Amino acid sequence: MIVVYFYSQQHKIKETKFAAANEKLPLRLQKFECSESYKTEIRRYPNCVPQKCGRFVSDHLVEENEVNVLLSLVRTIFAITSSSGGATILNLNTGALSYKEQFVNAYRVPRVAAEIREHHLAVYNTIKNKIKHAIAEQFGISKESLYLTDPTFFSLLTNLTAKTINDEYWHTHVDKETYESFHYTSLLYLNTYQRDYKGGRFIFINDTDASTPNTIVEPKKGRVSAFTSGAENPHYVEQVTDGERYAITISFTCDSERAIEDLIIKKN
Repeated sequence: MIVVYFYSQQHKIKETKFAAANEKLPLRLQKFECSESYKTEIRRYPNCVPQKCGRFVSDHLVEENEVNVLLSLVRTIFAITSSSGGATILNLNTGALSYKEQFVNAYRVPRVAAEIREHHLAVYNTIKNKIKHAIAEQFGISKESLYLTDPTFFSLLTNLTAKTINDEYWHTHVDKETYESFHYTSLLYLNTYQRDYKGGRFIFINDTDASTPNTIVEPKKGRVSAFTSGAENPHYVEQVTDGERYAITISFTCDSERAIEDLIIKKN
């Protein structure tokens, strides 16, 4: 217990808040050198090479009514079916939807499919384009060089005990290593840390030897966080200890062959 106590105290000291939930941020930006592996990869796409790698947060990109439309949709769907563990996902492009300890096709579950309307997809596509343009602007690249890629998904995180590896959302990882197509990652938070749930902060690991404080993003309804997907941005999500955390991961590639289409209503 003594070891655990001092370990936790050290971690509390070695954190810095990049974006607190009680802030209203037009834009906050950090730039730094890309990892060598990311540089090597991104050179294949000249119009997509960032001036520098980094991360940014903005609370002014997405309208509250847009967030409410998507939050209402995903709450309704996850009330119909969800994971037995702590992480439920819905990928509207592929239809992948958590059901107990497996996945089903959302478009083949009549009660779920009936909830997904054209106006939901229109709002989703509008938000995607806003984030795409912001990424292009902040990293100094051509917006035409960015393509939506898979997986792009809604998530619900809770404190339920993990049942499968898909429920273990709290492990440190690099997006480019997990998903080869990723070059730029973004998240839109649909509800707020401390108000709607406890835990669930997004944490960038800044130094593998722990000599540099980790950078914390506290989720807030309507907040967009985006970053280059390479080894310069390892991260994890804290375990949720109470409540329900809703977010959308929207991912972009520079490889046109890895692009996916904008969302449309799928017919059986």
